[in-house]
Amino acid sequence: MKELREGFTTGSCAAAAALACCLWQRDGRCPERVKITVPGGKDYLPEIVAHPEDGSCGVIKDSGDDPDITNGMEIRVRVEMLSEEGEIRFLPGEGVGIVTEPGLKVPVGEPAINPVPRQMIEEAVRSVYGTRAGNVRVSIPGGREIARKTFNPRLGIRDGLSVLGTTGIVRPMSLEALRDSMYTELRMRVIQKKDPILFTFGNQGEKAMESICPGVCIVQVSNEIGFMLDAARDLGVKRLIIGGHPGKMTKIAAGVMQTHSHTADARREAIVTQLAFMGAPVEIMRQIYEAVTTDTAIRLVDEAGLNQVWDRLAEAAWRYCSLRVRGEIRIEIIFADAQGRVLGRYKGEEE
Repeated sequence: MKELREGFTTGSCAAAAALACCLWQRDGRCPERVKITVPGGKDYLPEIVAHPEDGSCGVIKDSGDDPDITNGMEIRVRVEMLSEEGEIRFLPGEGVGIVTEPGLKVPVGEPAINPVPRQMIEEAVRSVYGTRAGNVRVSIPGGREIARKTFNPRLGIRDGLSVLGTTGIVRPMSLEALRDSMYTELRMRVIQKKDPILFTFGNQGEKAMESICPGVCIVQVSNEIGFMLDAARDLGVKRLIIGGHPGKMTKIAAGVMQTHSHTADARREAIVTQLAFMGAPVEIMRQIYEAVTTDTAIRLVDEAGLNQVWDRLAEAAWRYCSLRVRGEIRIEIIFADAQGRVLGRYKGEEE
């Protein structure tokens, strides 16, 4: 199989552009390239696009072989340094969305620039200007129009794209390549006699589940829970723990086995169905059904004292997963929030 080329995230582009902007201000000349080391450990040396009209710098995003919607777009940054010491503030720029709903990683009213990109940008600025205060404005020309084709509007991010990235690296998400790499990892863990094996969806889920199930072997399954359940049965896995945030887990509780937003949703429907079985007030169910994010639903459920719903959803997810593997694997389901707090759990019938 052809090895796919990695790229760099919007966060990496923004950090490199911020560094170039600071160097231009300090040295009086815009650098043709800059070098940063991204959290994933790779060096990034992009070409810089200078904008003398406002002193901003841009980087053209290269997503490698990943079919990223922002590939080829310019990530532009303008840095304004202040005379006093203090914090680095992030200001809204053209094409970068604004967070309008609680429950995301960024507070309401802030530009949709995630925590790791913010840290990368701040480190770039600090490397030139130390502890001085400053304002950073990140823009993505054309981002407002492109964002309409993304999931951002449903997440409460308005009028633009998000600046994302945790490692700074875009790893190609070809479905064939993704499934092949996940199957290979699972087969390796089976050969190593890891038992049980824990399935979760991504980096955040892995971090949360590490605190709940320390020492358990974790395999990330992305959105491919159905494929990976089939793989686990094929490879003779005996025990599985499936755990993660309700944003994904509630889809499984509705029988959805490919959890990408483009494929299916059913989060609200799954939660409200179980609340209805519990006899929850109609008004509470309406509020949860209208919630934009699952984190908002978690808060509403907690405020209403209906947290038993997560155990019920865990049982529903268990039934669908057990059916998928034809009862040949012992399965435990764990619903957990982003802080690693267990919301609901189901192990099946005791033997």
